[in-house]
Amino acid sequence: MTRILYFIIIVSFLDTFIQLPIITPYALDLGASHLLTGGIVAIYSLTNMVGNIFGGHWIDQFGRKKMLFTGMASVAIILIFYPLAQTGWQLFLIRFLHGLAGGVLIPAAFAYVGDQSKKSTRGKSMALTGASIGTAAIIGPALGGAMAARSKADYVFLFVSILFVICSILILKFVKESYAATDRGKFNVTEFIPLLKHPLVIQASLAAFALMISNGTLAFALPLKVEEMDMTSATTGILLSIYGIIALIVFLTPMNRMFDKFSPITLVVLGISFIGFVHIMLNFVTSFGISVALMIIYGFGFAFVFPSMNRIVTDASSIVERGKAYGIFYAFFSLGSVAGSFVSGATSEIFGLPFLLSAITMLSIAVILLFISRKTIHQY
Repeated sequence: MTRILYFIIIVSFLDTFIQLPIITPYALDLGASHLLTGGIVAIYSLTNMVGNIFGGHWIDQFGRKKMLFTGMASVAIILIFYPLAQTGWQLFLIRFLHGLAGGVLIPAAFAYVGDQSKKSTRGKSMALTGASIGTAAIIGPALGGAMAARSKADYVFLFVSILFVICSILILKFVKESYAATDRGKFNVTEFIPLLKHPLVIQASLAAFALMISNGTLAFALPLKVEEMDMTSATTGILLSIYGIIALIVFLTPMNRMFDKFSPITLVVLGISFIGFVHIMLNFVTSFGISVALMIIYGFGFAFVFPSMNRIVTDASSIVERGKAYGIFYAFFSLGSVAGSFVSGATSEIFGLPFLLSAITMLSIAVILLFISRKTIHQY
């Protein structure tokens, strides 16, 4: 069953990554303005955040399996509507619904993994979830771009829809419920307040926000940096692949034992500091060789942060509130995704240094996390 969960995580994130190279031109081809196209790209992350919060409650209320299946089946249906869109506003509505449905999926999958993992090997389990996402991040954009180039972009959405149907069947047949509450009360925001005040949930959420700020900045500003160095867009793909490959090596080799050996907050602070250093240097780098070295460091930083912050969420939550904890956590994840490109664009416009504010954000959050951890060190 655990292997099926990792496959489900790959497919869930593949849904996002495979659309990265095609959603903007797809919207423009439908006649959407640049402003509306920006909204079409952003609305997924915004409604995903709402889906994370409500989904987190429903995961604890109705059980992991039911919400995992509901989210997976809903996205499978919504994806079919992409090829039917005739205008930019229709595509906007589809993305709106897609974000809501997808927002239920990820917290449910990670709550499942958290329920299934033993505390002594929880770090390694979360490293494997990181490997699943890394696999989707490497395969998704290349596959989406290649499919769109050889045929119609419509086939990309239909292909992913088929994958979601397959996953829905796997969930029904092979995934067993790990937790089902008897309480069937309505959504109550006060249930989130203790978790929002929990020092460990705060640390993990800040780490998620920082990580996605950095990724959003990288997605926006790295192509500009590559162009500044008189290199092609293929170079951007190579650099992004390097950091993904380095992260996968850490996740899948004996190096993943570090996630059970060392304090997760120590690894998070170290990883965010690495990423902050990379963002500082990317403002001034002028050669491909140095860029490769920086992406290797970024890969290690990402690898240190991702499993560790997920482990913190699992350690901080009991089984009866784990869905809500992951809902909060991935809401910050989505918020960081929205903010990253905006932050980079603003600092690029004002200072001409697109990585400046993201670097300051990374290092500031590393200091804040270190301060909070000193006060809650007894928790580990």
